[in-house]
Amino acid sequence: SHERICQYIAKESDSLVVSVGYRLAPEHKYPAAYEDCLSATQHFLQHLQHYAVDPARVAVCGDSAGGNLAAAVSQTLAGSSHLPRLRAQILIYPGLQALDFNLPSYQQNRGVPLLFRERAAFFALLYLKGDALHMQEVLEGSHIPPDMRLKYSKWVSPD
Repeated sequence: SHERICQYIAKESDSLVVSVGYRLAPEHKYPAAYEDCLSATQHFLQHLQHYAVDPARVAVCGDSAGGNLAAAVSQTLAGSSHLPRLRAQILIYPGLQALDFNLPSYQQNRGVPLLFRERAAFFALLYLKGDALHMQEVLEGSHIPPDMRLKYSKWVSPD
């Protein structure tokens, strides 16, 4: 699905682009996609000389769920001392939080195509659980225990 855009990015930026085909939900629940992306990135970083890539110029990129995966891989590898450090992460409309689907951004954009609020929650559930049986609880915010909501309120809140 992303071959043409990857070719375009490679040509326009004079870069090597490696696109990871990862396992998809609902057939493959979390952490399958993350493990595939992490494994591919680690392999690539371990074999940079084979691809004639400068270790100081490696970035990860992803859109939507791929943005989530790029961020997760970046965080995992940030503390790694045995691999070259990633230069950057490029996140294009990433899915980064599923704690609260009632934040202002979800409310303000609830009817904006392509990723409606309900669809975002649906896909988050497919990714994490493989089904969307608890959709209403997620939309209401009752899927998060009060102590966890309090713990993360500094980062995930309308304020």
